[in-house]
Amino acid sequence: MVALIIIGIFVISVIYAHSRGAEKQKFSRQLFDHSTFMAPVNMFMTGFSKLPAKQPYFDPAEFPELQQITDNWQAIRQEALQLQDHIKASQTQQDAGFNTFFKRGWKRFYLKWYGDAHPSAMSLCPVTSELLSKIPSVKAAMFAELPAGSHLGKHRDPYAGSVRYHLGLVTPNDDRCFIEVDKERHSWRDGEAVLFDETYVHWAQNKTEQTRIILFCDIERPMKWRWAQAVNHWVGATLMSAASSPNDENDRVGGINRIFKYVNRLRDAGQRLKKRNRKLYYWVKHGLIALIFAIIIVPGLIL
Repeated sequence: MVALIIIGIFVISVIYAHSRGAEKQKFSRQLFDHSTFMAPVNMFMTGFSKLPAKQPYFDPAEFPELQQITDNWQAIRQEALQLQDHIKASQTQQDAGFNTFFKRGWKRFYLKWYGDAHPSAMSLCPVTSELLSKIPSVKAAMFAELPAGSHLGKHRDPYAGSVRYHLGLVTPNDDRCFIEVDKERHSWRDGEAVLFDETYVHWAQNKTEQTRIILFCDIERPMKWRWAQAVNHWVGATLMSAASSPNDENDRVGGINRIFKYVNRLRDAGQRLKKRNRKLYYWVKHGLIALIFAIIIVPGLIL
């Protein structure tokens, strides 16, 4: 009975995740999306959130502690510009969260990730690192670069325990460089901040001739009750911190990314199979996913 209840909650949460927002992914894609595996957690986070429901964007004024980041955008921009070659794609296949973005030209330099600041960031970006360390709600931060002519496809981020803050640092200041969240478009501007729910379907494009650089932060979602906030904080400190990715050899690598480099080799082998035999590739892919679900669910049914 307990297992059936758990399965029922999971099914309801997947349907809930898929139904959120005006724009949806194909259900076949949603079913195998990483946000689906986090669906029960995300239903909890959005269900007990203080923030308005069914709203892709939020007023930054609802997070007054972030104003000091926005006010210091020029000092932050100066440190971002000094990084030059440090803002880059992962060189070690140890960034599961953003691996697919690198193929489209997207680049990043981590400042922190659900824990203390990266040692490389404290060394290269002391002003920004110190500023972020004084704001407990900032759980993760990075400089993110979207080169001229590049784009990121439609997707949902997997974790609803945070909301996403973008601060324009070096932008084209052009409507052709934008992010669209649940069919609502925002164009970045130097010194301007935007706050949105990254678990809605969103995508980005830079159709200008200039690279865009922003400060990208995960802000802990405020919850209605202290116990719910404590749960959110615990999930971030345990599960999300395991996805920590390094800028260089001095930074910590989370458990998820220690495993990911091996998973990525299997993915590469899968892509080679896809080129040779597309039908067989999908049979193998869906069979493995079904096996994972069976490993999770069947023992519960037996018990």
